Amino acid sequence: MQPLHFVVLLVMMLVIGLIVGAIARSVLPGRRRMSLGRTALLGVAGSVLGGFLMWFVFTPAEYDRVIQPWGLVGAVVGAVLVLLLSERYGRSTKV
Repeated sequence: MQPLHFVVLLVMMLVIGLIVGAIARSVLPGRRRMSLGRTALLGVAGSVLGGFLMWFVFTPAEYDRVIQPWGLVGAVVGAVLVLLLSERYGRSTKV
C-alpha cells in the first residue's frame, strides 16, 4: 500500500468513526463528556466490533463490496455496545 493511500484510509476511518460515534452517543440517553477524538475512537472501535458481529450474521460471500448497506447499522450497534461497556467497566470521570 502506498503511503498516500494509507493516510487517506486513516482519515476516512476517523471521519466515519466520528459520525458513528456521534450517532451512538445520541442514541443512548444522558449527557456524556467526550472529546471529538474519543468520539472518533469510539466509532472506530464500534465499527470493528459491529463489522465482526455482522460477519457472523451475514455470510462472508456477501462481502463482494467494500461498503455494505448494513455496515452502518452494525457499526452503530457496535459503538453503542463499546460505549455501554466503557461506562460500565471503565474508570470513572466524575469529580
